[in-house]
Amino acid sequence: MDAQATPQPSARPSALFAYGFRPFFLGAFAYALLAMLAWMAIRTLGALPIPTLPPQLWHAHEMLFGFIAAAIAGFLLTAVPSWTGAKGFGGWPLVLLSSLWLCGRAAFALADYLPLWVVATAELAFLPALALLIAFPLLRAMNRNTPLLIVIGVLWFADATFLSSMALSDVALARKTLLVAIDVALLLITVVGGRIVPAFTANALRKVGISAELRGSRWLDRATIAAMILVAGIDAFVRSDTAAIWAAAVAATLHALRLAGWQGFRSLREPIVWILHVAYLWLPVGLGLKAVFLSTEAAWAADWLHALTVGAVATMIVAVITRASLGHTGRPLVVSNRVALAYGVLGAAALARAFSTALGSYREWAIWTAGALWILAFALLLLSYGPLLVRPRADGRAG
Repeated sequence: MDAQATPQPSARPSALFAYGFRPFFLGAFAYALLAMLAWMAIRTLGALPIPTLPPQLWHAHEMLFGFIAAAIAGFLLTAVPSWTGAKGFGGWPLVLLSSLWLCGRAAFALADYLPLWVVATAELAFLPALALLIAFPLLRAMNRNTPLLIVIGVLWFADATFLSSMALSDVALARKTLLVAIDVALLLITVVGGRIVPAFTANALRKVGISAELRGSRWLDRATIAAMILVAGIDAFVRSDTAAIWAAAVAATLHALRLAGWQGFRSLREPIVWILHVAYLWLPVGLGLKAVFLSTEAAWAADWLHALTVGAVATMIVAVITRASLGHTGRPLVVSNRVALAYGVLGAAALARAFSTALGSYREWAIWTAGALWILAFALLLLSYGPLLVRPRADGRAG
């Protein structure tokens, strides 16, 4: 996403809606903070935001289809013009799409008070609208990234199935649906991260005069993607811990081999680069913890899912947003000390949450600490990127 397409959006109500990344990156950061504040309040008060399901499933749903979906939308709305050479997305279509995302968030905030059909109507409109908006340039250009439309479709189906589980009070179905949606997010990181982490690392090293011969291979890339598809397929359709254990272990090994070839240790002076490696590192760690827990039920590996969500997904989202927002607003690709601090705070939140059960009687303390660190990290990010995302580009160009 460093490559700059020529932004030629339609009529722009404000700088916030001048280009696709702006409202959704801002929304992702803001909602990450607000949804965590709401979750901590729900835990304190013992509230039931979804009367038919445990409250932690509301938390998981909103992090997936609120925070993560907004980040995916911002990425795609910015990357598709770069990939296809098409006009950038901006103006009133972007206002309407942002409004659909907000309607879904409002509907789930009021799920205890609204009829289910109202919640479903508000929630399920956003992803099809996003797919429709990016489909035309992708299909017209016959771009290699067109299969991402299928990914959006799978996420929409998962969201619809979750709503069905609300109607049926089916906790098992809701959990499986959310797990598959997480697997889809991990697959996106596998594909996109496999392109941008080595590319951005090589660029950064060349800028400081270091010869960058990063190791990688097409077969390893394909094998890693295939392994993640297998992980998702087993989670969705196979009732076998043995199969899930082997799939997770193989995927963890392949991710580790892939990451080792990208030589992240050489980028330690560049926070905007090393955060990409830290985010990707959580993939083999989280999948390895999954394999250990499913085979041994070891307490220290019990929170493998949070290693993947907080560690891999959230950290990669932050890494991409902080980089892309600088590049696409005409600013140097150098993060401030405040943002570097936010990286560290988010990393501490991931560690606290991923190993909270290992602390035994201190588990609740670790969970609250992780939540507080998450809130602090996204508050720092909002302070740094909120003004940047609502102001015109620093270089005076459109977008």
